[in-house]
Amino acid sequence: MNKRILILFALLAGTAYLHAQGPVRDRIKTLKVAFITERVGLTSQEAQQFWPIYNAHEETLENIRRKERRELRSRISLAQDLTDSESSTLLNNLMALQKEKHNAEQDFITKIRTVISAKKTLLLIKAEEDFKKRLLQQYRKHNDGG
Repeated sequence: MNKRILILFALLAGTAYLHAQGPVRDRIKTLKVAFITERVGLTSQEAQQFWPIYNAHEETLENIRRKERRELRSRISLAQDLTDSESSTLLNNLMALQKEKHNAEQDFITKIRTVISAKKTLLLIKAEEDFKKRLLQQYRKHNDGG
């Protein structure tokens, strides 16, 4: 892995515990772009087509996550006090959002495969998972006083 990316990652992860909003969120996104570009091995031509599709997908997922937080998560914590009818409605809404997320993932993979190879698509999926793991490890390391 490129040493500059490792250094950037270390610096970023050190500040990521504050909030994943504003400048920190932007730095995480910038680092993620570099990480994915390197791991997937995007050519400049692929990158030109790839990033608009990827960014639109990320925005779709963020909208779904926002909906989840707004409509569901706060009410799930009150599940003990919900009626059966309210619980059923909440569960149906949760399943609908999970389906929406699944459909968005399938749509994304279908679109991205027109731009990059199947192998690079798999490398993308792995790179995203690796990035999340490293970010979480840095967060935990920082919060554990290490």
